[in-house]
Amino acid sequence: MSGVDLKGLRISQGGALVVSLTQTVAPGAVLTIMGPSGSGKSTALAAMMGTLPPVFRREGQILLAGRDITTLPPHKRSVGLLFQDDVLFPHLSVGDNLAFALPPAVKGRAARRAAVNDALDQAGLSGFAGRDPATLSGGQRARVALMRTLLARPCALLLDEPFSRLDASLRVQIRSFVLSRIRTEGLPVVLVTHDAEDARAAGGPVVTPLGEPVTL
Repeated sequence: MSGVDLKGLRISQGGALVVSLTQTVAPGAVLTIMGPSGSGKSTALAAMMGTLPPVFRREGQILLAGRDITTLPPHKRSVGLLFQDDVLFPHLSVGDNLAFALPPAVKGRAARRAAVNDALDQAGLSGFAGRDPATLSGGQRARVALMRTLLARPCALLLDEPFSRLDASLRVQIRSFVLSRIRTEGLPVVLVTHDAEDARAAGGPVVTPLGEPVTL
């Protein structure tokens, strides 16, 4: 299985259950976890990333492509994360931001430059390698952030409210771009949001952090 399997993933704090998920996410599909702030959405993502604070108690398994990653440190999970903020390095050019994510397997200056330029082409940002991130629009920054995440070649992608800070028209555009790239890459994706439009656009099952189906 090349997707994500959440097998009886239960997370509690002080005896209170905050996450209870048994879900399979196939390659190219999106599982949406929806709920208000403080409902456990980010806690579920932290468990999948390997950054769950020790105050929480975890049970169950997280499998990625059949590999048990439940207790692995974040850098060994092959899981990418896209935040609300694009988190581009301000001291690096756009091209260097992208090159930072390239795995060691991409060797040599020419190969790394080609990979960066290809990513910019795919994002509709040809010729932007030398630009300062501060000169980019919000939509351009969002596209660079996604391509940087994908250049790291993750086996799964987590989306933590990635569209919430965009204005309405830009939100639709960037959401469409992100979901299109995800399907092209064939990545299993877990999206956390409080926005019903995000969940509808994702097109997959929608549940609360406690695994209850959400009717949109």
